[in-house]
Amino acid sequence: MNHCHSKKGFLLVLVLVFGSIFFMMASAFLGYVITQSHLAQAKYNKERALDIAEAGLDYYKWFLAHNPNDTTNGTGIAGPYVHTYNDPEGSSIGEFSLDIASSTACGEVYAIDITSTGHTYVDTDITRTVYGRYARPTVAEFAYIINANVWAGADRVIVGPYHSNGGIRMDGTNNSTVTSGQETWSCTSSYGCSPTNNSADGVLGDGPNSELWSFPSAPINFTGITVDLAVMQDKAQNRGGRYIGPSGKAGYHITFKADGTFDVRKVNSKVNEPNGYAWGYYMHILNGTTLIGNYPIPSDCAVIYVEDQVWLDGVVNGKVTIAAADVDTTGVDPSIILNNNITYANEDSGLLAIAEYDVLVGLVVPDNMTLNGIFVAQNGHFGRNYYDTSMPNAWEEYIKRNSLTLNGTIVSNGREGTKWVNGSGTYISGFKTRYNSYDRDLVSDPPPLTPDVSDTYKFIEWREMD
Repeated sequence: MNHCHSKKGFLLVLVLVFGSIFFMMASAFLGYVITQSHLAQAKYNKERALDIAEAGLDYYKWFLAHNPNDTTNGTGIAGPYVHTYNDPEGSSIGEFSLDIASSTACGEVYAIDITSTGHTYVDTDITRTVYGRYARPTVAEFAYIINANVWAGADRVIVGPYHSNGGIRMDGTNNSTVTSGQETWSCTSSYGCSPTNNSADGVLGDGPNSELWSFPSAPINFTGITVDLAVMQDKAQNRGGRYIGPSGKAGYHITFKADGTFDVRKVNSKVNEPNGYAWGYYMHILNGTTLIGNYPIPSDCAVIYVEDQVWLDGVVNGKVTIAAADVDTTGVDPSIILNNNITYANEDSGLLAIAEYDVLVGLVVPDNMTLNGIFVAQNGHFGRNYYDTSMPNAWEEYIKRNSLTLNGTIVSNGREGTKWVNGSGTYISGFKTRYNSYDRDLVSDPPPLTPDVSDTYKFIEWREMD
């Protein structure tokens, strides 16, 4: 009997042990299931919160379409502005809260910044926040905008959209879209076509990535994207900018400084061009200057309006716009000469340089030249003059330069060109290689009064906030 009771006791112990083990396993499994369920529900609520936050951006996009530049949600008072979010069946499942701010320059709204935070009613502690910048797209979205037929040579590397309202011969390497406003055009020997092709495709050439070429595309209204220089003059004279009147001499040499200031020198005279040296073009070499002063870039309205020709170079600190124009004198259309490197002091800097006529790279410039900025030749063209080597002179070494690196945008009414070849295709003047990349930072935060390419607002930046 004692032996039998011993066996029963042993079995009872085993039952208790294995029962405990099973209970612990079942409890752990149940806990895991519950935890996973909670995690799945939290993940679901987190995704719903993001959907609700994005709905806030969509809502304010709709609101601005009916109430342009209204940053108070129609209330006239400061936010945040809270809205209920309904599901497709009409049930209220959460809400979003909006913070709205406008970005202004020289008294003009150029962007509206929207921050939307969303959550569900199921779990108000789980929130997601998204940010969007709503603005008209500007020329900064392009590497090039040209209002004429153009030829991009084989040495060219272009990063960013390239557009011409005319035909395009693309032999260079493009890493983004290449669009022409023409279905066909007359490609002559001046554009590398021999014999002349009178029905050439809007975009043709030997460059790679032809799948990115498109034609005919909607032309960009060049008149619409050019800046009203009279408005810019008013901003400089009356809205906190800097106005510099006629020099009475040959113009001004303006040098940006890394400390956020700029030097202004009056150009007393230029070097005389030898007859026949530049085929009638100017060399734009300074002969003598007089310092007028050193000035800070205006903080209220960072616009400098110069009523004369400008030689431009230096290190830009901050976002600034400079224009060379004379809107009061008929037949006087000043140009900008890019006299040396133009670089940025930091990643928050940006330059817009607008000339009423040409924007030209000078003769006496670095062998490897760097230009940062948006350059607009409103009625002329962007380029570098052709210089002839047939006449020995003191500046012959500058006729051929090695490289031109441009980080930003070129807007040119006429044909753009910084390299010259002869009839046999031999490089004879200008820059041997050219690299162009649009500046992504200027797309979302351009310098003051950067020209728009469309009247339609859109989100130019959309990201989730940490």
